[in-house]
Amino acid sequence: MRAFSSVFSQILKLFSRIEFDKEVRHHRAERHARGFSCWTQFVAMLFCQLGRAQSLREICDGLASTEGKLSHLGIVAPSRSTLSYANAHRPWQLFESIFYTLLERCREIAPKHRFRFKNKLLSLDVTTIDLCATLFDWAKFRRAKGGIKLHLLLDHDGYLPQFAVITDAKTFDIKIARWLDFPRDSILVFDRAYNDFQWFHDLTERGIFFVTRMKDRTRYEVLRSRPVPDRGGILLDEDIVLVKEFPGIDLIELRRIEMVNPDGGNNLVFITNHFRFGATTIAAIYKDRWKVETFFRTIKQNLRIKTFVGTSRNALHIQIWTALIAILILRYLQLKASFGWSMSNLVALLRFNLFAYRDLWHWLDKPFDFPDPVPLEWQQLSLSQFGQQA
Repeated sequence: MRAFSSVFSQILKLFSRIEFDKEVRHHRAERHARGFSCWTQFVAMLFCQLGRAQSLREICDGLASTEGKLSHLGIVAPSRSTLSYANAHRPWQLFESIFYTLLERCREIAPKHRFRFKNKLLSLDVTTIDLCATLFDWAKFRRAKGGIKLHLLLDHDGYLPQFAVITDAKTFDIKIARWLDFPRDSILVFDRAYNDFQWFHDLTERGIFFVTRMKDRTRYEVLRSRPVPDRGGILLDEDIVLVKEFPGIDLIELRRIEMVNPDGGNNLVFITNHFRFGATTIAAIYKDRWKVETFFRTIKQNLRIKTFVGTSRNALHIQIWTALIAILILRYLQLKASFGWSMSNLVALLRFNLFAYRDLWHWLDKPFDFPDPVPLEWQQLSLSQFGQQA
């Protein structure tokens, strides 16, 4: 009979302790640790996400109540004050480094995007996380409201988060986008919040394609019209140049595509600097941008990213980066499993089985099968065997 550790322990084996300790030393995260290791802090915060604990008390008491199942995790249950102090003072950059280390492992098994072209496809978007201005006074951006922004770059190969940055809610989306670096020949998709003519020019000069929606009042001149396909709802396909309204802004030739809105309402108008793809392909590329919206909804609904166990800036960063690590773990398990898991179903059933002693990979493939029973002769000795031994 094969012996297993808990499901949680098997998940933690995705992280190399050697690499983890190397990052701890690099960030000098265990200065004045006094016996409380960064590994214990990481396990506790990951338990907060996968176990859906809502407070420091639930994290610490939940770990302490596992009836001695923490020894194989290499930790002891922390106290609330110890965990709170560590979250407030230990560098959140350690958790960011762990995220990117796990991301490389996920990329090894991630499928390619669903389109025929070989260009890297990326979606850029941002979500705002509301905070209580009284508790998070450092994040106040309105009179009685606080908040932060999570800027995210989603790779459509496996729909994995490739890059993330956390800023205050006052930071403009385009400000972060300007200093991001993207692979040459990649296709970047974003919404109208990133419409900036000079940035369009910079992307084109760097050999980066983009697809976005055109703002309603954008002024332009039509250079030539292209034939439109009979199917797909494409109404117009034109080469245009934007009217130069502001001095010092270099303008370039772009492509404008107008199509019928399948959901009703006003027509959809796209602009791009890619002139070779068909109009329906450009429209399909922008439609696939919805995956980044789905990602934000998934992480907010299934992980602890809207309520926080600490009020300091450092603690908030740690909890968000731990949530991003957790979503990578869940995506990795999804990709490895032969069972068709939805993310919400996987999160729910994983929480119920977190400290169960089962083969994680067999459970992922056949979650509703009974585990192999222990043979009766292994459970107890017969009286004859007992007599022979005596």
